[in-house]
Amino acid sequence: MIVAFSITPTSGEDTGGVSEAVAAAVRVVRESGLPCETNAMFTNIEGEWDEVMTVVKRAVDVVAAVSPRVGLVLKADIRPGWEGQLSAKVERVERILEG
Repeated sequence: MIVAFSITPTSGEDTGGVSEAVAAAVRVVRESGLPCETNAMFTNIEGEWDEVMTVVKRAVDVVAAVSPRVGLVLKADIRPGWEGQLSAKVERVERILEG
């Protein structure tokens, strides 16, 4: 499965930013060893259901440690038997765009 998720603390930095808390969550994802990527809006992670959801929970937990309330947006592409789709899905679209 591929999960795209975004975690937002309700309290942030003095500037209104949330970079520190988001960085802590992204660190959890990257240290998991699962295929992942981060963009301006979401972090994408690929793996089996239980391992992906465990990482998402740990990422939420590190943000909750610095904020009394946490927002989570999550979208999942559940397709059993398929691996490497984090990049393969994009490559298929790029090939079409090139053609």
